[in-house]
Amino acid sequence: MALIGNYTSARPDYVPHYLLAGDPFASKLSKEADIVAAFYICIIGIMSAIGNGYVIYMTIKRKTKLRPPELMTVNLAIFDFGISVTGKPFFVASSFSHRWLFGWEGCRFYGWAGFFFGVGSLITMTVVSLDRYLKICHLRYGTWLKRQHAFLSMVFVWLYAGFWATMPLVGWGSYAPEPFGTSCTLDWWLAQASVAGQSFVIAILFFCLIFPTGIIVFSYVMIIFKVKSSAKEISHFDTRNKNSHNLEMKLTKVAMLICAGFLIAWIPYAVVSVVSAFGEPDSVPISVSVIPTLLAKSSAMYNPIIYQVIDLKHSCAKSSCFQVLKKRTQLKKSRFYTISGSLKVSPSSNEAHIEM
Repeated sequence: MALIGNYTSARPDYVPHYLLAGDPFASKLSKEADIVAAFYICIIGIMSAIGNGYVIYMTIKRKTKLRPPELMTVNLAIFDFGISVTGKPFFVASSFSHRWLFGWEGCRFYGWAGFFFGVGSLITMTVVSLDRYLKICHLRYGTWLKRQHAFLSMVFVWLYAGFWATMPLVGWGSYAPEPFGTSCTLDWWLAQASVAGQSFVIAILFFCLIFPTGIIVFSYVMIIFKVKSSAKEISHFDTRNKNSHNLEMKLTKVAMLICAGFLIAWIPYAVVSVVSAFGEPDSVPISVSVIPTLLAKSSAMYNPIIYQVIDLKHSCAKSSCFQVLKKRTQLKKSRFYTISGSLKVSPSSNEAHIEM
């Protein structure tokens, strides 16, 4: 546990919530609430692990070399899978036991893993949104991205996430129990105690939330403006170019849905964290703080669902949904829709694979 005495004091009278009670890891919720939370996270964790594991398996199983967009899809699925398998069992076991079971070392590992995989997911989506922006708004970029660039992007994402997740372990910031006791997170409450704690929280908020979210929003807003301004130009395209443009836009819509799902899940948690960091002590009731936490923990489940829903919608647009569903149950190898996506332009044509 990082001691607040190591920081330049901003409020000498401040005592963090986990030091006020005799046992920082005792649950502050009722046993019934803990059981409900445990079942909820258990279901979320199983669905997320299966869904993202399936995406990873089906992508890697392809005999051809993975294209750059597919590499980013796998990267995102790995981060989401990591959130599910490293964090969910700790929370579920602790909630059923009505207290955190794994001590301070387990708390630090749980906090590190959750933050590392969460930041990795967000930065991966940031890279994808930039790619979509350049592909739609700057057409000359289309053939520039190669496998080596995708690998370099993945290395950057892992190093970026690793750097910010490790800082609390080496003395800048820390990980601490959540107010409700059965989970751990970044010690947002350091901002109440020290100047160094405030700098840590502000840096985390900017580099791990505001900055990447700003890039995502900018990218998709510019894409929307580009699509509207080029509507007349698109109408004069030949059939092949129209099909290519339509495929690009469908891939962009999938990427937008994935980013929106992630941000919707995490922004309420970020708001509560900011209020906890810079508001009055205990300004967020414990019963309120647990809801954004549970919502954020469900974010890793959305992407495989989006892939399958879009895949089914696309298939249903070509024929009756009943026939599609019947055919899908007979296939041994299901086709899934990734960010990089493979879409069939027509039943008789070859599969058109469009890079992000």
